[in-house]
Amino acid sequence: MLELDFHPAGHHFLQIPGPSPVPDRVLRAMSLPTIDHRGPEFGALGLKVLKGIQQVFRTRHPVVIYPASGTGAWEAALANTMSPGDHVLMYETGHFASLWQKMATRLGLSTEFLAWQGKDDVLPQAPSWRRGVQADLIEARLARDTEHRVKAVCVVHNETSTGVTSDIAAVRRAIDAARHPALLMVDTISGLASADFRHDEWGIDVSISGAQKGLMLPPGMSFNALSPRALEASQSAKLPRAFWAWDEIVAMNATGYWPYTPNTNLLYGLSEALDMLEAEGLDNVFARHKRWSAGVRAGVEAWGLPVQCADPAVHSPILTGVILPEGIDADAVRRLIHERFDLSLGTGLGKLRGRMFRIGHLGWSNDLTLLATMAGCEMGLKLAGVPLAGSGVLASMDHFARHAPRAGAEVRAEADLKKAA
Repeated sequence: MLELDFHPAGHHFLQIPGPSPVPDRVLRAMSLPTIDHRGPEFGALGLKVLKGIQQVFRTRHPVVIYPASGTGAWEAALANTMSPGDHVLMYETGHFASLWQKMATRLGLSTEFLAWQGKDDVLPQAPSWRRGVQADLIEARLARDTEHRVKAVCVVHNETSTGVTSDIAAVRRAIDAARHPALLMVDTISGLASADFRHDEWGIDVSISGAQKGLMLPPGMSFNALSPRALEASQSAKLPRAFWAWDEIVAMNATGYWPYTPNTNLLYGLSEALDMLEAEGLDNVFARHKRWSAGVRAGVEAWGLPVQCADPAVHSPILTGVILPEGIDADAVRRLIHERFDLSLGTGLGKLRGRMFRIGHLGWSNDLTLLATMAGCEMGLKLAGVPLAGSGVLASMDHFARHAPRAGAEVRAEADLKKAA
């Protein structure tokens, strides 16, 4: 008989950068009886979650919800707007940007991959994987495209493989400065509901996300937030699409229904998660994640290990990548930590496999959760023989003690000042 219960007594620490821990109240909501997805009760649920998810994306326009992973939402964004042979400009910030580029090629699109070309002594094999999108490179490339061959610019908001959050507003300014009509598509699969994101204000045409990160749900639900320009492009796009097609979904969503069987119980969970986010306030959610990120980074720096993100201006509030010394297998260290302390950390992906691990600090968490995570990491690093400059646990404790959570009113006042400016 296959043994599936791998966890010892006590609470398992799921500190990967997604799927993130699911709150008990969301699990309870998902345990409600499955209802008729053509009945009146479901229509009310559908309208509620569609309105709520618009508020999280900060958009007045349609948001399509798919019973799929974020990979499906990537494909939907391209299939609904592009035609075979269309040229797409993408930017390499890490493993997931690379996977999206690979998908676009497999769909029959012509892809061009920009990347930061500087040198990096810590990771010479992947210098662009330590930095965010350089908007000036996009502007310069589009300015040369006088025939407007580039049909879309695709970038990742929060690169889950590296812990870098790019400036999407700067990318929009770059496209506008080049006077280029390309659509702007943004992957915010790990950024949504954890980092500030503004679909309408930043002029995004298609935003792609998933439910298993900041929205605190199990995997299996993804999103396309659409602009009027994206919907217009979909009317003439020629890539094959059926299940992913926006037209039927948007039309039926007007009354709270889907053209196929939706994932009813995940929608119950989404409804509960949206209620939680609304009650806390998105600005408070973002401030909480920034504080956690700073506390974890303080610990990594006390260990004397490099943080994956080399630019302090774009440190991710969702995760922190930790680079280990040459000759030490980061995956072996991760396995040791999991076996000894029942703590799951994110692996290094693609070009970074074996060189780093990722600490997730997103969603349903708190200071003590992260302090326990740092303790498990520190004990594991010592057992693995990794030389440490000092105690990361004490540094994180000191940071959280000196930087108390801000009151909700304080965070809202700061957000109002930014809007006024």
